Order: sequence, then C-alpha cells, then structure tokens
Amino acid sequence: MDEFASIRHWTDGRQTAERLREKGVVLGIGDDAAVVETPPGASGPLQWLLAVDTMVETVHFNAATMADADVGWKALAANVSDIAAMGGEPRHALVSVSAPQAWEPARVRRLYDGLYACAEHYGVAVIGGDTTSSPAQLVVAVTAVGTVEAGRAIRRAGAQPGDAVFVTGPVGMAAAGLHFLLAAAAAGGGQCVPLAAAEAAGTAALVQAHRRPAPSVRAARMLAARGTVTSLNDVSDGLASEAWEIAEASGVKLALREPMLPRSGSMAAYAARSGVDPLEWMLYGGEDYVLLGTIAAADAREAKTALSEAGLPMYLIGEVEAGPAGVELIREDTGVRGKSGKSMSPERRQQIAKRGYNHFE
Repeated sequence: MDEFASIRHWTDGRQTAERLREKGVVLGIGDDAAVVETPPGASGPLQWLLAVDTMVETVHFNAATMADADVGWKALAANVSDIAAMGGEPRHALVSVSAPQAWEPARVRRLYDGLYACAEHYGVAVIGGDTTSSPAQLVVAVTAVGTVEAGRAIRRAGAQPGDAVFVTGPVGMAAAGLHFLLAAAAAGGGQCVPLAAAEAAGTAALVQAHRRPAPSVRAARMLAARGTVTSLNDVSDGLASEAWEIAEASGVKLALREPMLPRSGSMAAYAARSGVDPLEWMLYGGEDYVLLGTIAAADAREAKTALSEAGLPMYLIGEVEAGPAGVELIREDTGVRGKSGKSMSPERRQQIAKRGYNHFE
C-alpha cells in the first residue's frame, strides 16, 4: 500500500461523525490541515491546551515489553495526562508515525487499534497527523489538544505554605511492571510476556500499569472545579522529579510523609520477592501518569471525600512548607508513643534526590 492507502487502512471508520462533531471538529483527517471550533455546549469562554509527547522504539518501549496495540495506547495516554495535569479536558489529537520496514502495515494498524481505544476511552477525536518511513526504529509523536475554562489552568507554580500535597493513585506500579517484564523477557529469550503469565505471577496489575496507564482526567476535572488546587503535575518521570518541579516553580518545600505514600499490595509483594526497596520505584520509577498536586488544606479532606464518592482515589501525602525550594521525605517514626498514642519520636527527615527519568543522563 502507498502512503495514502495506508492512512485510510489505519484510520477510516474509527470514529463516528457524531463523535467528531461533539469535539468541535469541522474537518478531520484527509486534508492539508484539520479545522476545529469551540466545542458545542461550552458554558463560557475556553482556553486551549496543547501538548506533545514522543515515543521512540528501544528508548521508551521494545517488542519484549509492549504489544503493538499497547504502544498506541500509551502514546496517546501520555498526552492525555499532560492535558489533565493542567486541569483540562482532552479533545483532539494529531498523530505522527515514522515506521521502519519491520513495522509492516498490519503491525501499524494494531498500534492504531490501541491508540483509538485510548481515544474512545477519554473522548478524544483523532483529527490528523503524518506518516513517514524510518531507517531503523518506530517513532510515534502525538500532539494533544484540550480545553480549560478561561483563566482556570492549573500550573506547577502555585503551591503555598500550609497546602496539603496529594496524588490521585498509587505510584511505583509501572516501574515494577517494567522490572517484571524485562526479567521475564530475559528468561524467555526476549519474547513479549503475555498477560496470562503476569497473572500467574501475581503481577498483572503491574504489567497493565506499565502498558496501559490510566490518566486521571475525571479527577483533574473535579479538582479543577473546586478552585482550591494550587498546583498540579503528572507523574511521568517519577514522584521525586515531579515534586521537585512543583517545589522549584513555586519556591516552596514539599514534605512527603512515607507512611502516607500509596503503594499497591502487588507492587510491595513483588518488590519483596525481587529484593528491591519499593521506595525506589515509587519515588524514581515514573510512568504512573497519576496526578501530583497541592490543595488548600481547608478543602483537602472534603475534596478527598468528593472524589471517593465518585469512585476516584485521592491520597493526602504531605504538606507544603516555607523555605528554600526542595523536597523532603519524612520517614516512619520509631514507634515510641505517649499515653495519648501520639508519636513521641522526633521526625526523621531526609532530602529526596532530584532525579527521575532523564533522556540526557
């Protein structure tokens, strides 16, 4: 197939005309550029959010850890998460694929299967993109477009002393899943590990967290509507890295309490079997695509309750303090307690290293 036949093979009939109209699409795939307008039903003026993310074979994924459809899902999910991290609603996506000969049309179609599955799940209209050949590795670049109520985008730079720090899901699961997949692939001669094998090993949730992350869009929209969230970031490069970004942008210190950090039981169990400190995955693993943010302390408990009632997790994991920009971890106390049951031990604090996934290190 030539380029245009390939595009039709990968994209035709994927999304209904009604779905596209809902997202304000006047003209989608098939022309030199897409045409969009303010989505119908907007209750007030909107601002547009634009984000782009790129996945490169052998850098972000390989055939031993990800099925073709998983690559497509994750390529879009990473961008959806960036829109959520601004408190916005994802609406449109432009997809650029550079494929080597090893990625024949059937494989690329499976990639689009995963990408469109993610698009349908999050209500995103795929409206265009580009396709080229590549000499060696597959490259997928997605540009996401979203909207947020005018003046209501949530930045990293608003955290204030006294705010509560929160995350919208467990951290470290994706890194644990990757650890399992790499170990299993090495033992299996480089073959991609089927989900059934992960289920047998008790790591299916970890594998799915790595292959098919679930950005916190609903939580982001609910939190943004409250008007009390002061900063927001998504956990793509690791909890420590994202916390440092908020701390430096806001000029504050984030104090994270180790006992309050959410960890999944399957991740903790797998870490114990593997001889890995789970904090390593939780702080520095990345690709969880949950949200890390700060919220006015007076509304923290109420917000947590509201999300819980909607079936969404929210964990309060620390406080914002005045002082030089930084991130500290408050470790578990020694267990010495007074008659009231309150800890009598001094807090044990340690500076969290400013590291996470970095392409240039």
